[in-house]
Amino acid sequence: MALPPVLQNLALPVIASPMFIASGPALVKAQCKAGIVGSFPALNARPQEALDQWLTEIQDELRAHKAAHPDAIIGPIAVNQIVHHSNVRLAQDVETCVKHKIPIIISSLRAPPREMLDAVHSYGGIVLHDVISIRHANKALEAGVDGLILVAAGAGGHAGLLSPFALVGEVRKFFNGPIALSGSIATGDAILAAQATGADLAYIGSRFLATTEANVNDEYRQAIVDSSAADIIYTNLFSGVHGNYLRRSIERAGLDPDNLPQADKSKMDFGAAKAWRDIWGAGQGVGLMDEVLPAAEVVAKLKREYEAARRRLAL
Repeated sequence: MALPPVLQNLALPVIASPMFIASGPALVKAQCKAGIVGSFPALNARPQEALDQWLTEIQDELRAHKAAHPDAIIGPIAVNQIVHHSNVRLAQDVETCVKHKIPIIISSLRAPPREMLDAVHSYGGIVLHDVISIRHANKALEAGVDGLILVAAGAGGHAGLLSPFALVGEVRKFFNGPIALSGSIATGDAILAAQATGADLAYIGSRFLATTEANVNDEYRQAIVDSSAADIIYTNLFSGVHGNYLRRSIERAGLDPDNLPQADKSKMDFGAAKAWRDIWGAGQGVGLMDEVLPAAEVVAKLKREYEAARRRLAL
């Protein structure tokens, strides 16, 4: 099955994943100008009215950049919506995205309701839903999403435990639509490997934490550069859902990374910005990141590596 037009003709088959707090207008604009899908969580725009301002700012600058560089590949904008009862902003945030005709909505946690899907589809937008299991994938497809983001073992933030080979392979047995794969993808070689497993695109988050445009402090950036896969801790303590976090930030908070308690899943809170400022999410691919660069240079480097991998394998 061919990809939807909005996912075709990218400079690189990559969706930059929406990272809580870290993804803002500066990073999204840089990602889109580099020719990949740029994204951010709607909840990053605070107060709620800021979402309309952010989208106006991003769209205006991308239009101006295209006018000044008519041959440039401009990637589309994606906005992440948390579909959960704790997100009291969901309906209004979706309405704002519909107003701006955002081409890609990324839904998380629970399958999006029919009214949300109908609203996005009304102007030709698509909804991609992130999942960590086959059961979640089936539920999302039954709800009517257009594609899936498979969050495999090693991904930053709320990640699953399944091997990408198992997850993509099993999903491809019943779904031939758009698939993006997440999980320690930090090099161009890994982007090609994601496609080799059967995915259409790579879904990359942690690599963009070590960029000048990421809305994180310099200590967080340096921790990304200094860490390796052994420094990633998998726990549900901080949001109620299991995810991957940097050991250094857990220790800074006065906690023992090797003896963390289990959280009460019924008390999930995905709007707790303070927790995410103090506890830093990251994937197991951090050991492949050794410098802080502008996002455009990160994409350029990924593209060189991707093309070199294709040549090396004679593809």
